[in-house]
Order: sequence, then structure tokens, then C-alpha cells
Amino acid sequence: MNPVIEKIRSCEEKLSLFMERLEVIYKKMDGKYKEAANYYGFFCGGCEENCCFTRFYHHTFVEYLYIIKGFNTLGQGNQAEIREKALLVWRQTAELEKSGLPVRLLCPLNYEGLCALYSYRPMICRLHGIPHELIIPGREKILSPGCKEFMSRCGEKEYVIFDRTSFYTEMASLEKEFKAAFVISERIKLTVARMLAS
Repeated sequence: MNPVIEKIRSCEEKLSLFMERLEVIYKKMDGKYKEAANYYGFFCGGCEENCCFTRFYHHTFVEYLYIIKGFNTLGQGNQAEIREKALLVWRQTAELEKSGLPVRLLCPLNYEGLCALYSYRPMICRLHGIPHELIIPGREKILSPGCKEFMSRCGEKEYVIFDRTSFYTEMASLEKEFKAAFVISERIKLTVARMLAS
């Protein structure tokens, strides 16, 4: 395991306080997402453009450790199976990148269309799919459409404000405090497969 992660996990009490704060942020995200989803009548039920095939990168240690926390709640058999799938996805990704081919591989946590660690899924997985906006100081507001499935089913409905700004700000602030508390200077850019493979 990464020595930085080992160092963090050795401070269990301090780590659990950050995990609790992350859960509060996630609850806010889930609440706002649900409000918007209810307005549009949009609910994910599996589709050809399944977002679990999208290669999302995650940049926070707090989310990395939260996924590991969830992973540790699984039985040893499930852990071994997921780790094996994660290693396969990681290797196949490297091969496709080397060949210059697009990477479209199913997340190792996906089991028959459902996430094995749904309650522990990262921010981008929680917020993906619905039209949203982001406000960056000194720049114009960024408006983004929903996923392809959303646009085909609900794209004609009038946009309801779904502002991700506060979530990104809170997450960045929590990560900054987390890194200061554990004296971490490294940055990460990992897929879920990469997290679980190691």
C-alpha cells in the first residue's frame, strides 16, 4: 500500500472525523441532486451510455480513503473479486492508452448495473447526469448539459438551477484541511480502478 495512505490510516481517530465531515457534504449533494432529479423525473436505471464506463479521475485523498473505508466493509471474497477486476481494468487501460485507443471499460465496482459501494461512491458519481452550473470567481458561469440519456429523456424540460459550486468549494476546503492535518504535499489523480488495484 502507498506509504502516505498507510500513515493516514494509522491515525484512525483523526481520520474518522474527516470521514464524518465528508459524509455531511455527500448528504447535501444527494439532497440537491434528488431535488433536481425529481423535478425532471429523471432516474438512472442503466443505459447504453452507462456512466460507469466513463473514466473519471478523482483528486482528493478524503474520497480515496472513503472508498477504501467502504471496500473494507465487504467480505473477503467480494474484496478479492473487486481487486482482481480493478487490476484487469488498470492493465487494460494502460494497453489501450499505449495503442492510442479510447478507454471505455466498466468500473470494477459495477455489478449487473449496480455499484457495490454505492453509499461510498465519489462526488462525480453522485453529481453526474443532470444539467448543472459552476461559478468560478473572475470567469463566466459554466453551464453543462446532462448526460446523453438525460438529454434524450428530459432535455426538453426547462432548466432548473443545479449549482455545483458550493460542493466543489466545500470539498476543496476539506481536502486542504485534511492534507494539512496529515502533513501531505502530494497530489493524486486516480480512477476507482487504480485506487482498488493498489
